[in-house]
Amino acid sequence: MSLPTVARLVRAPLAAGGLTLLVACAGMPERLSPGTARAEIEQRLGRPTAVHALPDGTQLQYSRQPAGQQVYNLRLDAEGRLQQVEQVMDRAAFDAVSVDRWTREQVLARFGQPALVERVARFDGDVWTYRFLETTIPRQAHVHIDPAGTVRRVMYTDEQLPDPPDWAP
Repeated sequence: MSLPTVARLVRAPLAAGGLTLLVACAGMPERLSPGTARAEIEQRLGRPTAVHALPDGTQLQYSRQPAGQQVYNLRLDAEGRLQQVEQVMDRAAFDAVSVDRWTREQVLARFGQPALVERVARFDGDVWTYRFLETTIPRQAHVHIDPAGTVRRVMYTDEQLPDPPDWAP
């Protein structure tokens, strides 16, 4: 095999790997630079899962729920330029929910659509379940919202993941 042929065989996988890395990074909100325009954000990340008006701009929300464990809130100024990227699926963010004060709308604006909505026998209302990681441990936050739309309780459980199959390494 000639040297140019070997060089092409080596370069092709490297180029493909580099392209894969660039594409993967393009979908990562935390890699956006402050000042990035909304059009460029949407070109790189796609359409947001939710958009919320703010007094001084807009919030674009990119949720990986129900399968993922991240929700990114991107704050844009009045001119549509990125000011802040915040990943809100963590214990501190849920601990900041003000029980008996927060509304359904505030929960949606902060965390987006839940991974699961259920009802339980001992609570008159919906329980919104969000998936998140606490350090490296899969957890769930359960936000109890009464029929009037007020948060009445936030509680946590470990996420029960299936055991890997016997043949898995």
